Amino acid sequence: MITMNTNPIPFSALTPDTILNALESVGLYSNGRLFALNSYENRVYQVGLEDASAIIVKFYRPNRWTKAAIIEDHMFVQELAESEIPVVPAIQFNGNKTLNQFDDFRFSVFPRQNGRVPELEGREKLEWMGRFIGRIHAVGALKPFKERATLDIASFGVEPREYLLSNDFIPADLLEAYSSVSAFALEGVRRCFERAGEVEILRLHGDCYPGNILWADDGPHFVDFDDSRMGPAIQDLWMLLSGDRSEMAQQLSYVLAGYETFYNFDFRELHLIEALRTLRLLHYSAWIAKRWDDPAFPKAFPWFNTSRYWQDRIIELREQIALMDEGPLALA
Repeated sequence: MITMNTNPIPFSALTPDTILNALESVGLYSNGRLFALNSYENRVYQVGLEDASAIIVKFYRPNRWTKAAIIEDHMFVQELAESEIPVVPAIQFNGNKTLNQFDDFRFSVFPRQNGRVPELEGREKLEWMGRFIGRIHAVGALKPFKERATLDIASFGVEPREYLLSNDFIPADLLEAYSSVSAFALEGVRRCFERAGEVEILRLHGDCYPGNILWADDGPHFVDFDDSRMGPAIQDLWMLLSGDRSEMAQQLSYVLAGYETFYNFDFRELHLIEALRTLRLLHYSAWIAKRWDDPAFPKAFPWFNTSRYWQDRIIELREQIALMDEGPLALA
């Protein structure tokens, strides 16, 4: 399950000494090179070791995922790796443990994976991506998560909206407009889910956008399964798309050409693309709001609590209502 963080400064005690001492507790000794990587939910660092190699260490945000849910994430990634899918599983220590404890922090260590964030342009790359996501889903469909959450309207739409409306983040002069447009947006989401019907729910990457993919000489490598959860297959596909509707339809056709080599796609899920995008928009604003007491968030998102931000969100949701009513993409 996911729980709201109750510590306003959860990483205040995570000093460089704490990081290095945590690594020493599992037998890893640094050469002093320590670089913070781009991560807000957790804290992630690249650390140089005495043998001149480097590892990645992730310190999990306290009170977000349960211990069992984090381990379930690790087990899923290991299952994918054993199927020769290019993922980066956590390193095992002390009797195959992948989740370690030091002081008040849970942490895991990962191999450093070379690669760059891909520009997903052209048929070859998109089909390549589709093939690997199809392989992930073929494994993901074998059994369900027991500890991790499901992507649904309640947790990604209703609850985030209620949190935003009841915690004074939206300026008073825009509150009524946001309340109204977000309610209409959720009605549109429900209609999309009704049109799609009962689609398969399986284990997903959950946040499969280009920033969580590293492209090396041998192709894509999928990293950061921290948001892995149960959900419809299209959740791992729609974030690869960009441009106008005709461009997205062409891109998705390429992705699915690769995807269906390994796993069948239910085309009813095309009704869910704009609905899932709408849920992500609602969830994203509430995610920032729930973390606003973490000093890293006002620094990273200084525009969040401005009138302009909420005016843009109202316009964005109005656009989503129209897109959801247009119907699904017509694939090329």
